[in-house]
This record gives sequence, structure tokens and C-alpha cells, in this order.
Amino acid sequence: MRFAKYEGAGNDFILLDLRNGGATPQSAEIARLCDRHFGIGADGLMTLAASAVSGCDCSMRYYNADGSPGEMCGNGGRCFALFAHHLGIGGDIKRFDSTDGIHEARMLRIDGLRSTVELGMIDVERIDRGDGYWFLDTGVPHYVEFVGDLDTADVCGRGRAIRRDTARFPQGTNVNFVRILHDGAIAVRTYERGVEDETLACGTGSTAAALVTHLAAQPSVTAFRIDVRGGRLGIAFDEPKPGIYTRIRLSGEARKVFEGSYDTANFQS
Repeated sequence: MRFAKYEGAGNDFILLDLRNGGATPQSAEIARLCDRHFGIGADGLMTLAASAVSGCDCSMRYYNADGSPGEMCGNGGRCFALFAHHLGIGGDIKRFDSTDGIHEARMLRIDGLRSTVELGMIDVERIDRGDGYWFLDTGVPHYVEFVGDLDTADVCGRGRAIRRDTARFPQGTNVNFVRILHDGAIAVRTYERGVEDETLACGTGSTAAALVTHLAAQPSVTAFRIDVRGGRLGIAFDEPKPGIYTRIRLSGEARKVFEGSYDTANFQS
């Protein structure tokens, strides 16, 4: 099976082109492929196929590193758009369907294996306030908490406990710890559901953090710089009504790392 490896701000993914009828790997096979010691290694896997949705160039399906299906991945979507570009699919603006809806990606700057990609995210119409945290869905569920010192935050320990708090979050949740740097700039660290670890970046998590920062602390700011461990992202949005967020755009660099092939029998049980 041919594959390509891409990354966006250190969030890395395996991508498969299934337009010629290839089968989506089973969950156990995906987990083995994403294993960093015994497989290719990645935070997740995406498949590209022809879309049955009118007006879409292709169809994306996302799977977490543990093999479970995911609704959406922001940095994954940006890498997916660059993968489609390298396959000759669509123009500078690409439309694709995912489990959470239809997305539009703009190729802002293309430089061979790299591109700055701006990805349209789903609208957000609800942000819930808890005791010291906020909760919202930006394609997948996200918990957001502000901290004073991001370097000493127990991202894995507390993140794992919150992620598995099914009393509050029945489907589990991604967990984001956020430090406000100044107006329009925040730093984020994320524990990701499905990866079950901290990742170098999370696009939907950065989106959630920016929206909550706007709501809770910076209501006049509608464009944010997001510093993550793997680099830097940008979030911009409109707020046509209080608490209603539309035209949410996630931007940053995506890069093709390498491509190759693997023997499927080597990753099946």
C-alpha cells in the first residue's frame, strides 16, 4: 500500500489515496501503522476518496492513532488539502467532505512540499461554562482551561484524568491548557483523545482556545496567534451575534515529510 506522511506544526499524519478502490485499514491495523516504535508513526491516519457530495473535490475520513474514527482534525485537514494538491485534485481552493461536514481549504502559499493552508472550520454556536473551564465542539469536543504557567502544567496527568471523566464528558474530550500572552496571542498545550498523549499541536484545540479566549477575556479580538509546541498557528473568525462564531479559519504551514509503501500483511493481526 502506498502512503504519504505529512505534518502541520508537528501534528503528523499518514495519508492514503483510496480513489482506485483500496480498502480503509481496520482499526487494529491503523493503530499499528501509527505506532512510533513498530509502525510508521503518526498522530492519526486519513483516507482520501472520491466524494459523493455535490461540489466537493474529494472526501476525507480521519482516524485517531488508536484506530478509532474521529469526526475531524484541524491540522489533519490542512495536511489533507496539501495531499490533495500534490495529487492534482482541485484548484487553489479545495472543498472536501468530512464526518463533521464540508470544509473549504485555501492554498495561500505553495512552495514545493510545503504550503501555507487556511482551513475553514465548522461554525460554533455553543460554549458551555463549567467550574474553572469551558467546553465546546469545534469538530470534536474540547475542554479549555486557563493556566498561569504552561511549562509546569501537568498536561498528561490532568489531561488524561479529565479526558476520561465520563461523568462530565460522556464521549470523552480533548483537553487544552491555555496561557494568555497578550492581546491576540495565546499559547496552548493539548492532551488529545485517541492519541492518549500530548501532541505538538492540535488545530481544533487551538480553535477552541481562541474562541474561549475571545469569549472570556478578549471580546474585541477576532484573530489570534497560537503558539504550540510544534510551531505557530493562526485563528480568525466572525461573531455575527454574541456567542455565535462563523467563518472560522485555521491557518498555518503544512509539509510533506516523505512517501513510501508498506506491506499490509505486516500490520494485520
